[in-house]
Amino acid sequence: MKVAVLSFAHVHAAGYLRLLARMPGVEVLGSDPDTDLAAPGEVRGRALADASGVAYVDTYEEAFAARPDAVIVCSENVRHRPLVELAAAHGVDVLCEKPLAASVEDGEAMVAACRAAGVRLAVAFPVRFSPAYTAVKAAVAAGEAGRVLAVSGANNGAMPTRDRRWFAEPELSGGGALMDHTVHIADLLDDLFGEDAAPVEVYAQTNNLLYADEVAAETSGLVSVTYANGAVATIDCSWSHPRSHHSWGGLEMTVVGERATLEMDAFDQKVHGFSERAGHGTELPFGVDLDERMLRAFLYGPEAGGMDVADGEGGLRTLRVVAAGYASAHSGVPVPVGQG
Repeated sequence: MKVAVLSFAHVHAAGYLRLLARMPGVEVLGSDPDTDLAAPGEVRGRALADASGVAYVDTYEEAFAARPDAVIVCSENVRHRPLVELAAAHGVDVLCEKPLAASVEDGEAMVAACRAAGVRLAVAFPVRFSPAYTAVKAAVAAGEAGRVLAVSGANNGAMPTRDRRWFAEPELSGGGALMDHTVHIADLLDDLFGEDAAPVEVYAQTNNLLYADEVAAETSGLVSVTYANGAVATIDCSWSHPRSHHSWGGLEMTVVGERATLEMDAFDQKVHGFSERAGHGTELPFGVDLDERMLRAFLYGPEAGGMDVADGEGGLRTLRVVAAGYASAHSGVPVPVGQG
């Protein structure tokens, strides 16, 4: 199987290259010609491909000329649409980094293009492959928690501009922390509740008190989403993790049901300690690699009884939540999903 990674703009691109390179039977090809927006010091292009041990071509046209079986789009959010539409035009299945696009209009066009071409459009939401989420989903499906009344979620992380500056430039990313960190938990709830309990209304507040002297984009946010089943979810999407911390951040979610409360931490399968040599805390992870599980599901399909990747329609639903969140933050009032 031949897989092409298109653009290395996203921080996850390097990880995907390494994971794909060590998968048996997978031939990896990288292409990253659009480095005009990279900040000084960011490792991109052929240098990153060489460091990851994968083949490289200078243009996307050369990448498609190699006849890949699938492509992974890791560009800046605003550049997702042209690359996904290019994949659709070549009849190649595509996994697109999250969020699906920088705008709902672009997301709708991407879904339509892939549907018309008969190719698969998937969105990179690896947290749904967490064993912790699998346990929560199984408990809800079995009725152990009863009807879900409320959800409290937090996807906090460090300011991402140290690795990729464009994350905090709205003209490239579509926003700031709300765009970056709302979608993971919104995707979990999209999967947990199903299409019969779609999000109906969003109220959000944002600010950039954190790092106000560095960026204009919002760096903190709290998003409240009301679902058709009556459940209300709150999502802390802030870039609030200290840069000096030894961990980038994490994702936690509490599901409150009529009969039980379920708690999950997607990234805390670790031994915590303190390094005397380094002079700070340290973590030794032992959990599964969620990105690897997601890539395998995209390339080979879900395991028996296992999770599948989010599709384009699901990615579009989470993007509509984000759009309503921005509209609410700007207006100060709740906004119906689909009108953001």
